[in-house]
Amino acid sequence: MTEVFSKTERSWAMFCHLAAFAGYVFPMGQIILPLVVYLIKREEFVLVEDQGKECLNFQISVTLYVVAALLLSLAVIGIPLLVVLLIFHFIAVIIATVRANNGERYRYPLAIRFLK
Repeated sequence: MTEVFSKTERSWAMFCHLAAFAGYVFPMGQIILPLVVYLIKREEFVLVEDQGKECLNFQISVTLYVVAALLLSLAVIGIPLLVVLLIFHFIAVIIATVRANNGERYRYPLAIRFLK
């Protein structure tokens, strides 16, 4: 059975994913802004609760991967790894945003499930 979500619910779920781009503007924004959206709207919208957790899990995971890549950049191998990771992050967030807007429960690849 396919779940049907309201336009408002889908929009908030989509915004939760889009909020991750705040990390490109200010430090830790990729976690802080999705967390704010999640905390404000999770009890009101089921899709936001689900996608908010998914977004936060992915953003925390990517942050850990970036830290590891930065440490590896001391050995030069981390620089191309960091570039690939940031491109992957950008594309994955766009895909998740589109899927959330379509009312789908998207699961990010390579996300560690910290929040269940």
